[in-house]
Formats: sequence, structure tokens, C-alpha cells
Amino acid sequence: MSVIKITKENFEQEVMQAKEPVLIDFWAAWCGPCKMMSPVIDQLAEDHPEIKVAKINIDEEMELAQKYGVMSIPTVVLFKEGQAVDASVGYVPKEAIEKML
Repeated sequence: MSVIKITKENFEQEVMQAKEPVLIDFWAAWCGPCKMMSPVIDQLAEDHPEIKVAKINIDEEMELAQKYGVMSIPTVVLFKEGQAVDASVGYVPKEAIEKML
């Protein structure tokens, strides 16, 4: 499954109304650790078709980043049934994120 780009326009449908868990990577183009995290996120999307994997560019979607208290990036947040249930800040290996699932 490919990584979905989340915006404030599709957030409600793609995240809040999702039947499956949604893993969101909050990132920015200028962020070095985010660039390191990107292939990890892509691999998670490929390895775990049972979850929805998405990205939110904090420069484009500042409101969403603020709403979920994102202070540092990359921040990965796991949503289940429309609720943020777990989060990880900074670069972490794929195995650490898989433990959140």
C-alpha cells in the first residue's frame, strides 16, 4: 500500500473515519532526520497492508501539527478509531514503530 498525503481537507475521511489503524508521519522537507525516516515509513506501508500509512507536511498543514502537539519532527503518531493512541518523536528504526502497531 502506498503512503497517503494527508491535508486538513482529507484528514476527517482518511484518519478520523478510518476503519483500520492509521500511522502518520509528521515531517518537513528541510528536516534531515525526516529524510532518514522517509524510507522507514515507505517500508512500513509496504510491509503492513493492514494499516493505513500517511504523511503530513507540517509546513503545509501547520494547524494539524499544532492540534496534535507536534513540537519536534519527525513525529510518528498512531491513530485507532479516530484517537491518537501512541507516538514516537525523532528518528527511530522500523522495529520500534512496529512495536507501536
